[in-house]
Amino acid sequence: MKIKFLIPSVFLAGLLSSLLFFCKKEAAKTPPTVTIVAVTNITTNAAASGGEVTSDGGSAVTARGVCWSTSQNPTISDNKTTDGSGTGSFSSNITGLNANSTYYVRAYATNNVGTGYGTALSFKTLQVIAGTVTDIDGNDYHTVIIGNQEWMAENLKVTKYRNGDPISNVTEFVAWSTLTTGGYCNLLNDVSKSIAYGRLYNWYAVNDSRNIAPVGWHVPTDAEWTTLTTYLGGESVAGGKMKEAGTAHWCNPNVGATNESGFTALPIGSRSYQYDFLTNCDWGLWWSATVYSESEAYNRIVFDSEIGINRVTNNKKFGFSIRCIKD
Repeated sequence: MKIKFLIPSVFLAGLLSSLLFFCKKEAAKTPPTVTIVAVTNITTNAAASGGEVTSDGGSAVTARGVCWSTSQNPTISDNKTTDGSGTGSFSSNITGLNANSTYYVRAYATNNVGTGYGTALSFKTLQVIAGTVTDIDGNDYHTVIIGNQEWMAENLKVTKYRNGDPISNVTEFVAWSTLTTGGYCNLLNDVSKSIAYGRLYNWYAVNDSRNIAPVGWHVPTDAEWTTLTTYLGGESVAGGKMKEAGTAHWCNPNVGATNESGFTALPIGSRSYQYDFLTNCDWGLWWSATVYSESEAYNRIVFDSEIGINRVTNNKKFGFSIRCIKD
């Protein structure tokens, strides 16, 4: 005879419920998920950013903000802000930065499991505008600190040497082409163009013992130009960091122009001793004070179509721009 055991349905339901309870696995907790917003309001020593905590990872967010460093992928062991707790959006103020420096910033959020980070963004603080310098004509020039050098941020437009003697204003092409003493001209002999572009000078004006630069300043040597371009990453990329951005003055496409150095290079062109004015929006040239040969001296040239800057030599009779550097 077979014996049947009848199990009450209430008991079976309870057993099944218990089995499901013990078999169910608790969801794993993770660090929070956070994204960063764009870096804005960049100055010489501060910037603004923020982020959004999109998931708390299963545990309450106890701290959130942004962290930054001059090295990639900063963490909360570096500089950081603390901008509340919980999920949602937040704003951050980044302070205590150095001028003309590249920083990396990430949003972060922390719970009891760990810290989650957003994607790193990079930004560069603005160049320090050092002040102004005034030439003997009373023209004021903005100046800029680039590395350990202080440069004029505008092309020279003076018409007198430091002692007050006039520099010859040579308008006729034949007279310009045969000149072996200091001379200057306005671009296309249009005095109004000197306001934005400065003036063009032959190298004899650069080399005149009466000094063309304001007191406390001088025309840079070839070595001083090299110090500048080396600081900006080398000749292959320095031009872009020196050129005024956009196409208000430069031809399109003005490759790589950011002007992050504050140098604000403009495309004034030049005056040739062979073909008179060579002017368009394609290039800018600046003299150095260094002789290459009896007839030539070193200069620098940047083009709208290149990100670099070129170290070249040209005949001393050419008319180029001048930038001065502080003694």
